[in-house]
Amino acid sequence: MKAKHQRLILALVGLCGVAGAGVLAASALRDEAAYFRTPVEIEGGKAQVDEPMRLGGMVAKGSIERQADGLTIRFVATDGKASVPVEYKGIVPDLFGEESGMVADGRMRADGTFVADRILAKHDERYMPPQMGEMPKNMKAPATT
Repeated sequence: MKAKHQRLILALVGLCGVAGAGVLAASALRDEAAYFRTPVEIEGGKAQVDEPMRLGGMVAKGSIERQADGLTIRFVATDGKASVPVEYKGIVPDLFGEESGMVADGRMRADGTFVADRILAKHDERYMPPQMGEMPKNMKAPATT
């Protein structure tokens, strides 16, 4: 076999290997891909039933209901313009509470309830760990560059 043919075969094998790795990476990421939606977008019909997505917003005041099983909670996520009922079964983060930011991974049910598989609590730049006590009122958060 000529050297020219050997190089051509080697190049084709390498190209197939790179293409195969790309296909495997894409299929692995497909399961992790989720659109980020707000309550306004969900109310506007941009979310499909059983579509994996992330819901971001604030926990509405007075909306947290803990169920009798001790793990299931129901609450309302809002962005100030629209609201979406959320159901989650599991242990919520320490920072999760009324009028706090949250991001939930999950899917919409046909009845309009967002069923969360995971909840992440968000905090602002003035967050202080509970062990450090309250931040003084006159203290400002450091500027970021």
